[in-house]
Amino acid sequence: MSLASNLQINGDRLWDSIMEMARIGPGIAGGNNRQTLTDADGEGRYLFQSWCEAAGLTMGVDTMGNMFARREGADPDALPVYVGSHLDTQPTGGKYDGVLGVLGGLELVRTLNDLNIKTRHPIVVTNWTNEEGTRFAPAMLASGVFAGVHDEAWAKDREDSAGKRFGDELKRIGWEGEEPVGSRQMKAFFELHIEQGPILEDEGIDIGVVTHGQGLYWLQVTLTGRESHTGSTPMPKRRNAGLGMARITELVHEVAMDYQPNAVGAIGHVEIYPNSRNIIPGRAVFTIDIRSPSKETLDTMRERIEDGIDTIAEALDIGAAVDEVGHFDPVTFDEDCVKAVRDAAERLGYSHRNIVSGAGHDACWINRVAPTAMVMCPCVDGLSHNEAEEISKEWATAGANVLFHAVVETAGIVE
Repeated sequence: MSLASNLQINGDRLWDSIMEMARIGPGIAGGNNRQTLTDADGEGRYLFQSWCEAAGLTMGVDTMGNMFARREGADPDALPVYVGSHLDTQPTGGKYDGVLGVLGGLELVRTLNDLNIKTRHPIVVTNWTNEEGTRFAPAMLASGVFAGVHDEAWAKDREDSAGKRFGDELKRIGWEGEEPVGSRQMKAFFELHIEQGPILEDEGIDIGVVTHGQGLYWLQVTLTGRESHTGSTPMPKRRNAGLGMARITELVHEVAMDYQPNAVGAIGHVEIYPNSRNIIPGRAVFTIDIRSPSKETLDTMRERIEDGIDTIAEALDIGAAVDEVGHFDPVTFDEDCVKAVRDAAERLGYSHRNIVSGAGHDACWINRVAPTAMVMCPCVDGLSHNEAEEISKEWATAGANVLFHAVVETAGIVE
């Protein structure tokens, strides 16, 4: 039995839930600062738990703090269909990144309850811990442990800038569960997310059907020159680490531009030493972020950048060290799950297009252990990881409707 196109979620209720969650961990400019394993994160988790319990769901929590809210199916032995995203934010994050996916999952369960629809497979709404990776690197940490990408002990030993351990903070806020991480099996996993880019809005498209996820390398570069006076050191005698960083910045841009339309690259975090107005920098530490949906392209970009760094360092008589601090290969999402998303958009009459996710998501790791797909909705100006991040209620509703149909069709309706 297929869902009729007039079966849709309650967009007002979804929007109200998003706004209520946004009251927890408010930012300073209209967004949110609900970083992982902070008191605000704990408060957001308790609110989500209370909503899940009110919807008749049972909550499971694993040893990485991942939350799993289960709605029973007619066949309790059937593998559940999972849906969700994350509730943690950037320090200057928006109200929708991640949150839409978690609360969109909760809303589809509420809608099933309203309509008294029973599915054959159970449905589980998930909140993955530390997707952002802003407090404890790397990003998508707990879903990575779930998928066997990271070792749990290593993950729990990650430290924030204040030296606080992930494992200690997880216990402190009361969200370290007893369930072994990664022990769950899934029929499929679906994640709804804002695009975090401008394509859908620019083209006036309602829904992004995510077919692939970009792979990435995060490289940390340390350049070592010699500190000296900016006024009295002759130009030919300088060993300027800051100049090296400037030239590498241009190099990264040029390399990314050579592999358009989908490759990207930029310098991110930067530290210059001693960071004084009249001292030539003797040391520069910065990160490079390069991404592409093609593994061959991604590896070639890295090779070209590292070769270029060596050439620049030699020309400027400075030292250079490059360390890999993050990496995952490009992702191809499951054909059947992608088709379920596309079919749902067509059934509901939404305009849609295939799209490649430029950002990392928990779905990228879960794709390794279960059939996975993503749904995307537009965001204003493609802006994300910013307190000015914005979407419309209509966009959120459309995305959640497609999620509802894709998940419920996959879970199967019991007549």
